[in-house]
Amino acid sequence: MIRVGIVGATGYGGAELVRLLAGHPQVRIANLYSSSSEGEPLDKIFPHVYNLGLPALSSIDAHHLSKENDVVFFATPAGVSAQLSPQVVEMGGRVIDLSGDFRLESPAVYQSWYKREPAAEDWIKQAAYGLTEWNKEQVAGAKLIANPGCYPTATLLGLLPLAKSGWVDPQSWIVDAKSGVSGAGRGVSLGVHFSELNESIHAYKIGQHQHTPEIEQELKRQSGVETIVQFTPHLIPMTRGILATAYGKLTTQVSADQIQELLLSTYADQPFVRVRPAGSHPRTKEVYGSNYCDIAVHVDERTGRVIVLSVIDNVVKGAAGQAIHNMNVMFDLPETAGLPLVPVFP
Repeated sequence: MIRVGIVGATGYGGAELVRLLAGHPQVRIANLYSSSSEGEPLDKIFPHVYNLGLPALSSIDAHHLSKENDVVFFATPAGVSAQLSPQVVEMGGRVIDLSGDFRLESPAVYQSWYKREPAAEDWIKQAAYGLTEWNKEQVAGAKLIANPGCYPTATLLGLLPLAKSGWVDPQSWIVDAKSGVSGAGRGVSLGVHFSELNESIHAYKIGQHQHTPEIEQELKRQSGVETIVQFTPHLIPMTRGILATAYGKLTTQVSADQIQELLLSTYADQPFVRVRPAGSHPRTKEVYGSNYCDIAVHVDERTGRVIVLSVIDNVVKGAAGQAIHNMNVMFDLPETAGLPLVPVFP
């Protein structure tokens, strides 16, 4: 059994890791860590995990993290993993970081977008970007994995096949994305207050969202072409889910059927990407609670644009589920181990 430690177990990402890993056939949740709730049982904070026989919450110590766990998940705010993960890896541990501290290749770009000090550059270079469907070989041999952000996961899985094809102007991408409120974390603020959010929708961080350079970086990495993305996120009054609608200007005459075939061939062997029939309209409800990304394409012949629709559960495929997928690849386990194969519906 693989001994797993979860740092930040009292957040939504940490709680979802617990929910999924509790049913993993080759995992034992060995340790749970919190900087504010040491000694307390997790079910006092999250009653839905009651009676799972979980360890009490422990204080965070790098030596304990590395010696008492085979792999450590960091489901923490930005900045925490940058300090602790290198220590854990140096002492022989393995790390999967959900926070974003190691996603961006350039420390200067990280500092510009995240408004904080970046991780050490040599550790950034060692981290494998954990978009498993595109970086499986790197993930398999990694000691440190940077789990992708939720918006980039939905966006990149939809756009990367087209970016590599050369069929779309790489400077033309526009991404309109909408997320449920769990993406904002468990902290209380006016922005997620029920009376303020209910029966409303609003855009935020226009031209400033920290996931923008991550999307551009990975599009360039896979296509080899400098790419600019106009990314606008929106918050909607639901708990889970992301719908990313992306628009790109076609540079060659291709049909929806050709693009459909491209997506089908790209993801034929990927268990968590479901390419829906061309012209369909995936809904977030159809991937709820699962590690799936459902993708559908449309071609607007009048405007010469391709429209790509991608839906994920932001807490699973956009965070905990993708992290477990990465862990499975890291330890040479079946990719689907511990991950539900049927979404929750309705």
